[in-house]
Amino acid sequence: MANSSHKTQEFVLRGRIWVEVADAPTITEAGADLLEQIDALGSLSEAARRLRFSYRRAWLLLDGMNRQWPTPLVITSTGGRHGGGAWLTEPGRAVLRAFRDLQLRLEHLLDHASAGFAKAVGYPTA
Repeated sequence: MANSSHKTQEFVLRGRIWVEVADAPTITEAGADLLEQIDALGSLSEAARRLRFSYRRAWLLLDGMNRQWPTPLVITSTGGRHGGGAWLTEPGRAVLRAFRDLQLRLEHLLDHASAGFAKAVGYPTA
């Protein structure tokens, strides 16, 4: 018996994207979120708090990204009398912009493909 509750539900395709080099992730959604928060707050620890990441998780994520690219995406300075900080480099900003653009393109592609996919698999649509 067919499930009639599907008739009122919207069919949506979802996807995630990340970039790898030599089978290692160079930027992920979490990494992009971290870069955005670092850019906004100027601090790795504040960015980690805002994202509810442990400092260790944020540091490992950032360190992994910085090691995978030819130049660092973020420059950090340890705390002290004048405090520390973290700043996106120009390559970091370029990677972040390109990654977010890629995410939007994927969402657009999936939005346009949803109806055709639903029809191909016989999912009821309005």
